[in-house]
Amino acid sequence: MARKTKNTNFEQTLDLLRAHSFDVAPYSEVAGSVLVSKDGAGAVLLPVKDGPAAFLVAPGALLGGELARLLDRGYQKFIRTAQYEVPATASQLQSIHRFADELKQLTGAMNLYNESLGTTSDLYEYDRLKGREALQPDPPIPWQATGAH
Repeated sequence: MARKTKNTNFEQTLDLLRAHSFDVAPYSEVAGSVLVSKDGAGAVLLPVKDGPAAFLVAPGALLGGELARLLDRGYQKFIRTAQYEVPATASQLQSIHRFADELKQLTGAMNLYNESLGTTSDLYEYDRLKGREALQPDPPIPWQATGAH
């Protein structure tokens, strides 16, 4: 399937985002990158040589002026910043999902099938799996001598 947007340069992409009510501001942590935000969600874009933009920081919620990462703990999703970790609400997840879809469509980025089904997380930390590998001994290897003969 052909892309619906044509390849433009980074500045044209930023102008297109501004025309669609995205807020665009310089991102101080990496030179040349910009923070793009809308409706409580944001992402950091970086210019690339072969295309209009690439994600430096994946779409996430803006919490206290900081771009937060989405953490999945198996039973619930959380929004994590350097100082805070709060449970994610359904409206926040929907906002991130809408933002990511619109941003990918406008920048011409690839939209994967699993991402179109719902919001994907940046980190996965399942508490039931922590330390499990240390509790179980390695299984015996059948072709090695065990000393029983």
